[in-house]
Formats: sequence, C-alpha cells, structure tokens
Amino acid sequence: MIFTWREPTSALSRTRNSTVCRAENRLSQVSSIIQDDVNRITELDLPWEQLRDARILVTGASGMIPSYTVLSLLAANDAHGLGIVVYALARNAEKMTRLYGDLLEREDLVFIQQDVVTPIEGLSGITHVIHGASAAQPKNHAKDPAGTIAANVLGTHNLLEFCREVGAKSFTMMSSAEIYGNVPGEVHLIEEDQYGGVDILNPRACYTEGKRASETFSAVYNYQFGIKNTVARFGHIYGPGIALDDGRVQADFARDMFEGQDIIMKSAGLAQRSYTYIGDAVAGMLAAILKGEAGAYNVSDNTGLVSIRELAETFLAARPERHLELRFETESDAFATNKVAFQGLSGTKLEGLGWKPQVTLAAGVDRWLRHLEELNSVAQ
Repeated sequence: MIFTWREPTSALSRTRNSTVCRAENRLSQVSSIIQDDVNRITELDLPWEQLRDARILVTGASGMIPSYTVLSLLAANDAHGLGIVVYALARNAEKMTRLYGDLLEREDLVFIQQDVVTPIEGLSGITHVIHGASAAQPKNHAKDPAGTIAANVLGTHNLLEFCREVGAKSFTMMSSAEIYGNVPGEVHLIEEDQYGGVDILNPRACYTEGKRASETFSAVYNYQFGIKNTVARFGHIYGPGIALDDGRVQADFARDMFEGQDIIMKSAGLAQRSYTYIGDAVAGMLAAILKGEAGAYNVSDNTGLVSIRELAETFLAARPERHLELRFETESDAFATNKVAFQGLSGTKLEGLGWKPQVTLAAGVDRWLRHLEELNSVAQ
C-alpha cells in the first residue's frame, strides 16, 4: 500500500536551478546533533556526482541507520544540488510522521507505506536501492523468529527482483556482524572473509541466517544480472535514533544516564565489542557505495573495540556531575575472570577507500546524551 504518492516532477529542476542552501536550514525538523552529523557527511570528499538525478529507494526508513541515510541524502541535495529524489519505505505511517514531521512535505522525499515481504508494485525509475528493513532488535528475534527471517530473506529477494525489473544500477544491503557466527576466540578484529559456525537449527539463528542468505542473494544478482551489490556489515552502532528500550547494552546505558540511575551490570562486562558512532557508520556505508567495488565491507571503528564494562564507564564519565555509579548484581560479578569474548570487526578494508571514523567513543556518547537532553528540553 502506498501511503503518500506523488511524482516529484518539479523536484529535480527546482533543486538543480535553485541556490544551494545549507542542510541545517532545510532539516530543522531534526535535533541539532543529527543536523550536525548529516552536514558533516555531506562535507566528506565523496564522488557525490555519481548520484546526480538519482532516484533512491531506502527501506526500513523509520529505523536508526536507514533514517540517518535518508536525512544524509536530503542534506546532500541541499549542499550539492544533486537533484536526488528519496523514496522512503516503511510499514508504520505514524512512526514516519513522528520521525520526519514537516520533512515529508519536501518534494524530494516520497513516503511509501509497505512491508518489504510484499513485492513492490507501481514504482518506476528507481536507480539505487538501499535496503535497511529488518527486525534488528534482539528482543524481536525471540518473539517473532519467523517474521525476522522472512523480512530478511523474502524482503531481500523481492527488492532484488524489483531492481532487475526496473533496471536499477545498484543494490546496497545493511548487514550485521552476526553473519560471522562463532569466529575462533583468538581473532580480535574480524576481516570480511573470516567466517565461523552457526547452529542453524537454533531459532535464534533466524537473524544470522536471514542476513547470510540475503548477502548471498545480493551476490547472485550481481553475478547473474549485473546489479552492483554493496554489503555494509555494521558492528555495534550507537547514537541518536536507538530506542531506549531497544534491549542492547548501549541503549540500556543511555536510558540509565537519561533517567539519572546507576548502571547495574548483570555480569563482569568483560565481553568486547566494536562500537561505531552512527554518523561515522552512515558515512562509511556511503563511501562503500560511491567508492567501493561490489562485495562486503565491515563498517566498524577499529579504535572502538572496548569491553562492555569500559562502555559503561564511558557513559558515566560523560556526565560526572550526576555522581552515578557502576554497580553489579552480585559481588562476584565485579571480579569475574572468565575468558573475554570478542566480537570486533576490522574496518581496514573500508579505510582503504579513504573512510576514517571522526567521532571517538567518548565524544559519541556525549553527542548521544546531548541529543536526548535536547529532545527532553523541547518536550518540556
């Protein structure tokens, strides 16, 4: 079902012929932190001209990374006068209205209400597809494993068939570190060709196997039909846009800080993960799309590999005036000596394209908290 449909006949000529204005003036609907993030992305030395007059379908547009992608493309229009038209596809019209507000009135943004599990019909002229629709929250994997794997596999197949039918130039898939499975413990930063095993009969594998199959689908369509595939494998992304009830530790820590509560850990927090700020993550994906070859790229900050405990301490250090503490459920948790589990991704391949993360973990946590504080101030 198409919720909002209008052919943006005047958008291309209007954007191309008008005086280019700064994105912060056009994206006033979003917080100052997000405005600054997307403006920084448009200032990167990327071959933006490749997107001249492009029509780009972004799925999952109400999600964290896809919404940042939509806003970055709109900001690129404002900064470079590219004549892009963005088609933002999502299931929930109410959430889209709440997220984008008056931006939905822009002529270079068209909202499509649809589930990617249903084949796309009645849409033509699309040149690029960026696929981010997915049940990414871990709590949903246990709650609806059938829906989780269907959104990934069926959705990806439907979109690739759509690309073939309309003659789209490229297909980009937002993937995950989970596709690597159980990589041997001595590997600290996983390269793009280092795969481990997955228990395929465990229902929890619905997300991992769904993403793996989707990546293979994209490679097949590149090989057989010449649709360039870019796979962006994201590690642990944090920053504005994550729901505070998401269930992942970075969201839990942000919620505790926002609510003025001590951080209580259920383990020693020795497991290590790679954390990458959302603005850097979207910049990395765009670099892979515009400068990379077909294939997969880890989008991960090599310097962001920290333990969960260190992440919690970083949140606490961001607001020392609140005098919040790190506490453990049991005393033994604070002194546990179990072997550290690693799930870090190497971003070296992407760095070879000139991408380099700009926001440190401490700075990114501060930006996220400032974003929440700004939204809270506006709400009051």
